Amino acid sequence: SGVCNALSLEIKASPKVRAFVGEQVLLKCSFKSSSPITESLLVDWTYRPLTGGQMEPIFHYQSVPHPTAAGKFKGRISWAGNVANGDASIAIQNPALSDNGTFICSVKNPPDVYHNIPQTVLVVTERGLAFQLTSAALLSILVFLPSALVVILLLVRMGRKFRVLKEKGKCGYKKSSIEVSDEPEDTGTGCCGGKIKEWCLNCVDTDEEDPY
Repeated sequence: SGVCNALSLEIKASPKVRAFVGEQVLLKCSFKSSSPITESLLVDWTYRPLTGGQMEPIFHYQSVPHPTAAGKFKGRISWAGNVANGDASIAIQNPALSDNGTFICSVKNPPDVYHNIPQTVLVVTERGLAFQLTSAALLSILVFLPSALVVILLLVRMGRKFRVLKEKGKCGYKKSSIEVSDEPEDTGTGCCGGKIKEWCLNCVDTDEEDPY
């Protein structure tokens, strides 16, 4: 019968929960019981500091919630569960770095009283530390972006200047003295010489036709 009782109640809890200082955190705990839920159902939460030591009770539930009235969790723990739905979760307000430690959720629903003992490790950190990498990356972008823009603008300007100089070089191109000397000179004497020769021949023909 011990084996049957051990398997009749099962509890599940998050093995690790992260939280930020001053921001409410939810410690989830769910259970399944083979017996109907009655007013005899008990929920107990205990806590052991990160530095070690004995487990200390911080929350008790039986029909109504009974948060601890002493210790550092006084006035900071509230019931967030619903036993009818198999939920035995609690919430911690204003978590501090000193709250880091191990939390254990225990449920008993007679005759189901034997169950596994899951542990939840709470890790509370400053929110600023979580965004440290993001802030560093943003700062790097803000520093690198203007420098990259300046380099791009300089490259564009140099490219334009190079094209302008290239175009000016093409327009200002002059032929060398060798190229000029190789070209034939058009003085117009060929045309004039032909006309003078034709005029002289006409004169000779006219003189020969005159009778003596």
